[in-house]
This record gives sequence, structure tokens and C-alpha cells, in this order.
Amino acid sequence: MSVARDVVLAIDEGTSNCKAVLVAQSGEIIASGSAPVPIEHPQSGWVQQDAMAIWSATQKAISICKAEAPDARIVALGISNQRESVLIWDRRTGAPLGPVLTWQCRRTAAECEALKAAGHAQDVIARTGLPIDPLFPPTKVAWLLAHHGSGTGDVCVGTVDSWLIWQLSGGRVHATDRSNAARTQLFNLADGAWDSSLCDLFGVDPAYLPEVRDSAHVFGETRNVDALPDGIPIASAIGDSHAALFGHGAFVPGDGKVTFGTGSSVMATIPEFVAPPDGLTTTIAWSLHGKSTFAFEGNILVSASVFPWTARMLGLGDVDALLKLAGTSASAEGVCLVPAHVGLGAPHWAPEARGMISGLSFVSEPAHIARAAAESMAQQVADIFDVIERSGMTIGRLSVDGGPSENRFLMQMVADLLAHPVTPCRDSETSAIGAAYLAGLATGFWQDLDQLTGLAARGGRLVPDMPAKDRKALRSLWKDAVARTTLRL
Repeated sequence: MSVARDVVLAIDEGTSNCKAVLVAQSGEIIASGSAPVPIEHPQSGWVQQDAMAIWSATQKAISICKAEAPDARIVALGISNQRESVLIWDRRTGAPLGPVLTWQCRRTAAECEALKAAGHAQDVIARTGLPIDPLFPPTKVAWLLAHHGSGTGDVCVGTVDSWLIWQLSGGRVHATDRSNAARTQLFNLADGAWDSSLCDLFGVDPAYLPEVRDSAHVFGETRNVDALPDGIPIASAIGDSHAALFGHGAFVPGDGKVTFGTGSSVMATIPEFVAPPDGLTTTIAWSLHGKSTFAFEGNILVSASVFPWTARMLGLGDVDALLKLAGTSASAEGVCLVPAHVGLGAPHWAPEARGMISGLSFVSEPAHIARAAAESMAQQVADIFDVIERSGMTIGRLSVDGGPSENRFLMQMVADLLAHPVTPCRDSETSAIGAAYLAGLATGFWQDLDQLTGLAARGGRLVPDMPAKDRKALRSLWKDAVARTTLRL
């Protein structure tokens, strides 16, 4: 007879799919499942999802995951989620009152420009650590209330984590955690509460907003969920990028992580709330025992997505062929590729910038362009860490995750151009692991951060191996190339 193994279930609800994993007390993932989440583009710049499709995908992913480990006993449940996506629903019936407006949706760009023109930008940044931009939810909430909220009674406004908590609890709990609240641009980071003046500015009734709790907190228990028994503690909620930082064990101020993907998220913990340096944002990384840990963050718009584009431009079969070609050249021979294909993100925030290949000469070969594409990933991360270090922060342990982090050639470039060691993670599901750790802390499955530090996934550490003069020369070429991307004749 098999003995039931106690595990924590972590739900990682991303933009394009939902994942569910079971994490044992050793920190090992013993089962996983996933289900796609459809994305709709009703018109140019509009990106939305169906709230019930998200809930359906969540239940499907849980069922697949549980089937892989039928003898496992779930003792707690944690949630990590796509950030900044927002929806409204009827508190009485639980029915969504419109679509989920995702973080990618730009439909409120005009409203954001009007708010900036009216002089609200600096006050909003001072209160929330975030610039006025359609990425963030408040103008989206106002749009939803204007187009789908009229004639309703009691409305719930929430990010995706709060929607899942509502569904998992059978409609009994409307709550979020501080990391997700911090991304709504309605939450005052210094006060640790919803900001009434911001709610007035954006036209959002504070009564519609969820209760705000710690990231590790028993929000409620599962009730009437087809994929789960009743009574499982819903014990954590946290934004996905924050969850990855926690999963890496970045518990000391200065510790950071880079998540590489289509774009990249760079985060580093800071000792207290301060306004962000120019080009970055300040956010709540997580909260434990009523105390928030803060972080600087920079978001890169085009990271690994430049590789298939470059491969196609060079007539190569795939990204593997591109990176293999890049590795055949010891340098890019002065060639720089700035992937500003949709503008530049942090720390430049230049939406008018466009991609550029510079430094070409008659000695330039395809291998040099391929290497320049590979270097662009590390160069953009170095831009962000330059800003963090100029703010007075000392960078501590730096972890990397995401698909590109598995490529040693690319990660060595990151270490070289940062002049700082990097540690690739051992498991790609770092966001789910972070949510699981928090849920386990809330329920006593794990005891403290010291225990989690020992569990945090580690890979082989890569140390810088580039002479300082070569790094200085490469960084100078890059900065010159970045400046050129914003020039228009």
C-alpha cells in the first residue's frame, strides 16, 4: 500500500497558459500539468481574455497535474499570476461583467496621455513607484466600469489572482496580496493601503477593490471546485515575476534575478521603499508577517524574440543555428544590434526608437551579426543594472531563469557584460516554486526563510571572464548604438 505524500499545489496562471505543479517538502516538483488560455485581439492594440476560460484552464491544469501523482495529498495551495491584467465581476452572481484586459492591452493609451498632460505623472510615481502607462490597470478598470459596469449592483474589481481566489473559495473571498496590489497603480506603497486620491483620479470606487493581505496568508479554503476537494487552504498569492524572485531565494537586499523570454524582467530587492531611479519602477516584491520587501524592476521589451528574427534575416534554419554561428566568432568586430523593434523598454523607455544594426564594414560577416544579436540580450540587462548600481545599491547574488538561461554561451555573456557572477536555475518553474514556498510558509509546511534558502534551486555559477578594457569598449559601442536608435533624419 502506497503512503500519501504531502505536497503543496502551485498554480502559475500565465498569459498564454496555466500551469499547475505539486511541490514536495524537499522542494522537488513531483507532478505538473498545463492548459492553454486563449488570447483575443478584437482590434489593433486591444488584447483581452475570457475570465471563465482562465478558470476553465486552471481546473484542467490542476486535473492533469493531480493525475500524475494520484497518491499525493495537497495540504496547501498557492497562486502566481500574470500581472497587471484586470477584470470586473458581479459580487452577487460571480459572473464576469466584461473581458479580462491584459497587461499587453493598449486601449487606454489616450487616457494615459491625457493624465500625463494634466500634470499627474510625478505624483503617481511618488505614490506607487509606477509611471502612467496603459500597461497598468487603473485606466483599464475605468474603461471596464464605463463600458460594462453600468446598471450593476455590487462590483468586484481585481487582478487575476483575486479572480482565482474568488473562484477557488466558491465566491466567498475577494482578496489579493500586496505584490499584486502594488501593480494596480491604486496602492500607496509607503502607506501600504489603497490610495483614496488615486482612486478619485482614476474614477475607481475603493469599495470595489479586494482586501489586501500578505503574500503568505490563508485567504480561505477551497469550496465547490470540481478539480479539488473542499477545505484546502488557499495560502498564497503573488505576481509571477515576484514569485520567481522568491523562488530563487533572493531574500537579502541587493539579491536579484533576470527572467529571460520574449522580453525580460530584471528585479533586485531593496531594503526599504524609495522612489525608483529614472527608467525603473519600485514595487513590492512580497510581504510576510505584515512586512513588505521592496524591489527595483526593469522590463525589457525585446529579448530572446530577436533571435528568430535575426536567424530569418541571415537565412538560418532556427535559433540554435544562429547561436551556434554566434559562438564561432570571438567578437562582433564592432557590430551592434539594438533590438528596438517595438521601441526600447527599461531604462530608456523610448517608444519611438526602432531596431538598428550599426558598425558594419567590409570585414563584417554573418557570424558578427549573429554574435551582436546574442550580445544584445546581455547588453540590455547591463543597462538596467548600471542604473541600479548608480542609485547606490550593491548587487548581491544574481539568478537567471527562463528558456535562454539554459544556454551557457548566452549566460556567460551576461556575466561578462555585468562583470558579476550569475547563477542559472535548476528548474524552469521558478514562479510556481515561489508561490508554493509562500503557501508552505503560511501553513507550516516549511518553517522559515533559512529552510527555503537551502531548498532554492541552484545551477552552476558562471563567473565573468572578460578583460575590463574589452567590457568597457563593448559597453561604449552599445551606448552609442542605443543613442542612434532614437535619431530621425
